[in-house]
Amino acid sequence: MSRSAIRGTHSQNGDGLDLDSCRYASIYDSVFDVGDDAICIKSGKDADGRDLGRPTEYVTIRNCQVFHGHGGFVIGSEMSGGVRHVYLTDCVFIGTDAGLRFKSTRGRGGTVEKIFIRNVRMKDIGKEAIIFSSYYSGKNNTEEAVPVSEETPVFRDFTIRDTTCIGAGRAVLIKGLPEMPVQNVLFENVLLTAQTGATCENVEHIVFRNTTVIPEQGEAFTVDDAEKFIIAE
Repeated sequence: MSRSAIRGTHSQNGDGLDLDSCRYASIYDSVFDVGDDAICIKSGKDADGRDLGRPTEYVTIRNCQVFHGHGGFVIGSEMSGGVRHVYLTDCVFIGTDAGLRFKSTRGRGGTVEKIFIRNVRMKDIGKEAIIFSSYYSGKNNTEEAVPVSEETPVFRDFTIRDTTCIGAGRAVLIKGLPEMPVQNVLFENVLLTAQTGATCENVEHIVFRNTTVIPEQGEAFTVDDAEKFIIAE
């Protein structure tokens, strides 16, 4: 998909692009201005998605612009068949609710991994500049650990480099499950300014390298139930 303009800001549940259970896709030089998620990666929902078992993989997204949407670049929440090997580079998000949005919930299952993001510029983001949430829906959201099963969603092996956000409600929110933390996320050469800083809960091996978070109020980083949480130059 290239040199396209997708508009529909008043369309409820109107995603700009849903890439579902696809391989070897390239999206570039496109503009999105929509009422729901703009560029969204999926791979089936719950048992049907797991039974099909067809991941979305080897996807390249570059030089795209998003002006409205619930999320600029989104994976989930329907990712039960898995998502891997996705490359997002050289994109601009202005005025979206969230910038980089990764979402799922118990019951989905599936693994999202090997996601590489570089050179994203964000401005005036209403909520989180970057969010990982394993509590997307209102069901099965107990804070207590439950047994890991095929219904447990997994987020791991993300790299976010050379990325900025000037103005957001929150810089970063990472909220994994107590039984399945969000794992192996590297932020490198990142600058984020927001009303509040970065909050990380139920995470494992999260690295902020040469990363600056500037909140208008409160602490730059708030961490709970974390293993190998590293802030380094």
